[in-house]
Amino acid sequence: MVQKFGGTSLATAALREKAVARIKEALERGYVPVVVVSAMGRYGAPYATDTLLAMAREICTEINPREQDLLLSCGELISTVIMVQTLKLHHVPARAFAGGMAGIITDSNFGDAHIIEVNPEKIVGCLHQKQVAVVAGFQGQTQKGEVTTLGRGGSDTTAAALGVALAAEAVEIYTDVNGVMTTDPNLVPKAKLLKVMTYEELCEMAHLGAKVIHPRAVEIAKRGRIPLKIRSVHSDQEGTLVCDAYPVQPGLELKSDRMVTGLAHIPDLAQFDLVCPENVNSSGKALEVFTRLAEAGISIDMIQVTPEQIIFTVPESLFDRTFSILEQTGLEFKAAKGFAKVAIVGAGIRGVPGVMARVVQGLHKAQVPLFQTADSHTNIACLVKKEDMIKALRALHEEFGLDDLKEGSGDKNSHGEQIP
Repeated sequence: MVQKFGGTSLATAALREKAVARIKEALERGYVPVVVVSAMGRYGAPYATDTLLAMAREICTEINPREQDLLLSCGELISTVIMVQTLKLHHVPARAFAGGMAGIITDSNFGDAHIIEVNPEKIVGCLHQKQVAVVAGFQGQTQKGEVTTLGRGGSDTTAAALGVALAAEAVEIYTDVNGVMTTDPNLVPKAKLLKVMTYEELCEMAHLGAKVIHPRAVEIAKRGRIPLKIRSVHSDQEGTLVCDAYPVQPGLELKSDRMVTGLAHIPDLAQFDLVCPENVNSSGKALEVFTRLAEAGISIDMIQVTPEQIIFTVPESLFDRTFSILEQTGLEFKAAKGFAKVAIVGAGIRGVPGVMARVVQGLHKAQVPLFQTADSHTNIACLVKKEDMIKALRALHEEFGLDDLKEGSGDKNSHGEQIP
């Protein structure tokens, strides 16, 4: 069993007591857990990652990536030792490990390193001695011993990678919410807790803006077929189970009646619409545009290419850089800020006729103009004005029956019985 606790779950002594209670529950169930921790608190807290970074930038705004990773790794190391001390206070034997000590080996891409392999021998030895292994998340080391960090959501990635390497029964991700919701409850008050979902669904929601877990962690867990459990450190609720497919009771065939699992959103987008003249080779111009943007390190989204047009979106923070690059192509183009992406996600939409019609119908009822769409086999994304984002989320949540979903609902089997 691997248990991961986010920084907001460790920010105070009272919260750390709740984390210890979850660890002791696992011990009582016969596990010797591996615990992965993030840096304590958020910006402003003394040991939060952003606080440490701001402290260094007060001296000099430019930080070498190698030295920055050394600095950013400190927050998790502090959390690791504090958690070990807290466990010892409760008479729970525990030992602290930095990412590299835990066997997390990465490439040398400082700031956003990828895990190459995990060698958990020291962790296994600790578990054999009936000690809880507390591991600093978000970090690893290169084969040459250099400290690296794993980028946004890196502690989730650490937990998933250790879960796969140790063939854990499950990876529990503890947060300050009860699990994965159908959409952001701060924006849609009728959002419901999802009891079960697939890796693909959660990964899509994470890529499309849901912040409950990093998609890289979901992808790692999926490859290793290690179930994820998204739970609250504050509640005894089981939270959300994420697995290969919806679980089926013995002898019963599963027939999902849930077309859409949830909604995700990304605000603050800009749209660029380029016109290719009739006498210009559109594929050649598209290659030039995309090559120039790639060389500038600009990632684009919602891409549509026709003989007459090239349309895509970028984050508003990249608007000026993108505008300047496109001016150099000589193409006529329109550019506008103030957009948001709203997406429906669900394994049940694959191959089902009429899903797009319902998306358009829901937005039409809410009088939300639609500016662009993109889709995959598990999602349909819509570009709307930022001021219409909440209205669009609520409209689609209602259109696909998520308003009426039973709290914590799973799907039903062929006998019409709710899967627990």
